Amino acid sequence: MAATRKLGNIVAGKSVFFCCDMQEKFRPAIQYFSDIVTCASRLLQAAKILDIPVIATEQYSKGLGKTVTELDISHAVGVYDKTKFSMVLPEVEEKMKELCAGDVRHVVLFGIETHVCIQQTVIDLLERGIEVHIVADACSSRSQMDRQFAYERFRAMGVTVTTSEAILLQLVGDKNHAKFKEIQGLIKTSAPVSGLVKL
Repeated sequence: MAATRKLGNIVAGKSVFFCCDMQEKFRPAIQYFSDIVTCASRLLQAAKILDIPVIATEQYSKGLGKTVTELDISHAVGVYDKTKFSMVLPEVEEKMKELCAGDVRHVVLFGIETHVCIQQTVIDLLERGIEVHIVADACSSRSQMDRQFAYERFRAMGVTVTTSEAILLQLVGDKNHAKFKEIQGLIKTSAPVSGLVKL
């Protein structure tokens, strides 16, 4: 039994970061938006430091705007416009075949909304055999009830629900890692303390 249990381990060289729909028009509607932007920003900076590919999506950007300027997605391997809720678009699937020598095993997922686009992305990734790590302090919804029940569903599906600091330290794994000091610099300031802690 223990052998089949997912432990939430993660390998940097087989991981991709998914940044989901962090767009300007959502700013006034999403609970604790500035807090999740802060945490998403350090994830994106860490991806650059650790050379982990980033895929970003924007939900109907013509109407909802582009990714917020606080988030640097200039190093993303792809930024995709979408109308469907899931980030797992045909063009994203094609791009994934090129990443990690064609062996993507882990996706670190963050953005909005937890119970809609994040949830549908989780389902699609799990169906493809990819382990998903949800970054709780970098995800939100308009309603915290919707967010809370999405997390309950994720855990029941075997998804790892974690935090930005936890995932970054897990990715380096050792204070002797060549990039540890740079990652340590990103987490010297703790993540914002907000209503997001009510999981």
